[in-house]
Amino acid sequence: MSQFLPEPTQRSNSLRRDVGIFGATMMGLGAIVGTGIFVSIGNAAGVAGSWVVVAIAVAAVVACLNGLSSAQLAAAHPVSGGTYEYGYRWLHPSLGFTAGWMFLCAKSASAATAALGFAGYGLKLFGVDQPELQVPIGLGAIALVTLFLLAGIRWSSLFNSIVVSITLTTLALFVVAGIITLLKSSQESSEAIETASQIDVTYSGFLEACALMFVAYTGYGRIATLGEEIRDPKRNIPIAIIATLAASMVLYVSVAWVSIAVAGPEILASATQSQLAPLEVVAQQFTHPETRYVIAVGAVTSMLGVLINLVLGLSRVVLAMGRRGDLPKQFAKLDRSGRTAPAAVIGVSMLIAVLVAIGNVKTTWSFSAFTVLIYYAITNMAAIKMSDDERRYPRSIAWLGLFACLFLAFWVDRAVWLTGTALIAVGLCWWRFRSSN
Repeated sequence: MSQFLPEPTQRSNSLRRDVGIFGATMMGLGAIVGTGIFVSIGNAAGVAGSWVVVAIAVAAVVACLNGLSSAQLAAAHPVSGGTYEYGYRWLHPSLGFTAGWMFLCAKSASAATAALGFAGYGLKLFGVDQPELQVPIGLGAIALVTLFLLAGIRWSSLFNSIVVSITLTTLALFVVAGIITLLKSSQESSEAIETASQIDVTYSGFLEACALMFVAYTGYGRIATLGEEIRDPKRNIPIAIIATLAASMVLYVSVAWVSIAVAGPEILASATQSQLAPLEVVAQQFTHPETRYVIAVGAVTSMLGVLINLVLGLSRVVLAMGRRGDLPKQFAKLDRSGRTAPAAVIGVSMLIAVLVAIGNVKTTWSFSAFTVLIYYAITNMAAIKMSDDERRYPRSIAWLGLFACLFLAFWVDRAVWLTGTALIAVGLCWWRFRSSN
């Protein structure tokens, strides 16, 4: 390790610990209950049909395994950067860099999907049928979030709590309205389910859906990447991660089951690709179709919450990489209050803006699936290497998480995982060049 830059320790320019257990849990929910539930369920339904509900459950199990690994790592080493830092501490600098590099790629793609989802639901809310406006509106959302985050995490945490409360309320109304529709129209729901069962679902399609839905749960990682800003991290981080995963799993399964039962997977998938607002389309078929306006409002606020969490988490990884010299040192600078890293926030926002210009949620989300699975594979590798004194959970949990991540990673589109593998190689070439100079 002596040939590499030393591990960062507590320093004078450390971020302040302004976030408690409630704020940390809400940050995790804000990152999870967003793009995955409002957009990616449709992507997964397109490849798994009605089996998407089972895929969501399988993805939740994998996420729980990874969540336990992340929780004990973050509690033992509570600094900004997440698995980027864990790789350096417990594995090898090259794996630490790869984790940071994959996190940037994965979550930038997820943020771009969230920005496009914000635009899609926003247009539906105001009855505007102009898909060409999705990219400009998405770029505007990124600019708004960037300005907000530059004000510091305390205000960001407060805003996020408000957004998550609105989102959870609207999704609860969605589930209730859907159940009422099913109870009042049993014949129509039976036809929808029969249509769903006729979708040709393959083994590979089901596993791809598991990979796509796994990404939706990985917002809990935001809690780990903010370890430097959470009060009493050894206690609060594990509790917040587990609570976040449990609540989000119940919500995802409920929303997916209602959507499939009311509309069927074909409508759900086509609405995702053409309008970026699948739940709004499903709500149009409810007994009370005006529910769609409530869903659109919840989706718009949720996408903003997701963007805040993603840009925030990404900026903290960029901050950590800047501190080590894996990225330009400019990204390691904090503002005078010690509550935000302006250069890191702005740099991340610019990267997301480039991805928004692609305008295809299937591509951005699939790419996010592969890269984030590689990221969490490294997380589990670090958890395996923890000493018995540092460990909170059995080593077997980390081994299961590692196998699940590597297995699912290569069931996304071949072109996507080939591109992701090439990016890993490019990143490692850069790291080797930087470390040799």
